Amino acid sequence: MIDAKYLCMAQIPGLPKMVVEAFKLGKLNTTELPGTKANPVIIALAKEANVANIYTSDEVAWCAVAHTVLALRAGKTVAFKGYARLRAASFLEFGQPITIPCLGDTLVFKRDGGYHVGLYIAEDTTHYHVAGGNQSNQYNITRIDKKRLLQARRPYYSIGIPQSVKRFFFSPAGEISVNEM
Repeated sequence: MIDAKYLCMAQIPGLPKMVVEAFKLGKLNTTELPGTKANPVIIALAKEANVANIYTSDEVAWCAVAHTVLALRAGKTVAFKGYARLRAASFLEFGQPITIPCLGDTLVFKRDGGYHVGLYIAEDTTHYHVAGGNQSNQYNITRIDKKRLLQARRPYYSIGIPQSVKRFFFSPAGEISVNEM
């Protein structure tokens, strides 16, 4: 679930479509189920990402699955298929690289054992506030250390970059993610 302090962001005029979809996804119950059961909402995301035949348990990292769904719902081209849609590192080829991330940009982070992908919502002096799946075993917005950022990517916009695509700053408060598993 998305913390109430971020809900004001949903009211910004002309939000990028991926951000709109992130707030919609954040309202769903996406908490992983312990044990052999799997959350049907997360499994439905895998179906929407066209990987249901290879993604069968929410125990497997699903940040890339959720991010693929955001991109597809927003009408963005996701050129990679199959197992690549399960890999956060695949998003290193999404859109175009940028040096200063802004609202709606894709962020790929390094983590123990691999990578993590999420969506820039805001930042503070030391952390990005990132909407993403598999963060504390759910879809939410959490803070991730800026030092972990491997690359920021901006999706292609067909009718120009929305005016809301800019940097937003929040106070440095809230949970800090150290390893998205």
